[in-house]
Amino acid sequence: MSNNLVKVTLKVNGTVQSRQVEARTTLVDFLRDHLLLTGTHVGCEHGICGACSVLLNGEPVRSCCTFAVQVDGMEITTVEGLAPERGQMSKIQDAFCEKHAMQCGY
Repeated sequence: MSNNLVKVTLKVNGTVQSRQVEARTTLVDFLRDHLLLTGTHVGCEHGICGACSVLLNGEPVRSCCTFAVQVDGMEITTVEGLAPERGQMSKIQDAFCEKHAMQCGY
């Protein structure tokens, strides 16, 4: 890592998370590599496919096209945050499983 580290604090799935990251770290990499939330996927890396979609303050965004530092202080909901309780699936997650759907975002 370079010396160009920036502190990022986000509320992710209801929990405040702070990490030191490189300024160029994308939100998807922050979620996957720093918080180990692997439900958000890297697909095309151009923001077209939707596999990296998360909710940012309740609105969908493409996390592969967003830097973590751009959303400092904001609230993120990933697919893991949709479940009503740990170990349970949300209705959308259950429907994906039941219908063998491919995940494109949340």
